[in-house]
Amino acid sequence: MRAARLRAIALQEWRGLPEIPFPKDTSKPIDKILGKVLADLGIKSQISQEEALHAWAELVGPFFAANATPQSLHHGVLSVRVLQSTIHYELDRVWKPQILKRFQERFGPRTVREIRFRLG
Repeated sequence: MRAARLRAIALQEWRGLPEIPFPKDTSKPIDKILGKVLADLGIKSQISQEEALHAWAELVGPFFAANATPQSLHHGVLSVRVLQSTIHYELDRVWKPQILKRFQERFGPRTVREIRFRLG
């Protein structure tokens, strides 16, 4: 402590100016500030929707991802285009509750409330 004070005095005399301490670091992590700004602008929900569309392949697996493609996500309803009727039946009747649960666990219950499959 004393050495730091002596160093400050020596530098002050050598420079001819008083030693001004560095200001305290008041920076904040950007993730908290950015999250608040995005929420205020209403963009955060749109980002969650885009993330949900891009997470389709990861959440349903490679087979279903190759045969079904998410088209849109509006007001919590995920619309998915399915290539074959047998896969449509399998997704709609067998796997739909499990897929919906995976989406809700990852993105929250409000982002994806329902999944609608259609042939096309």
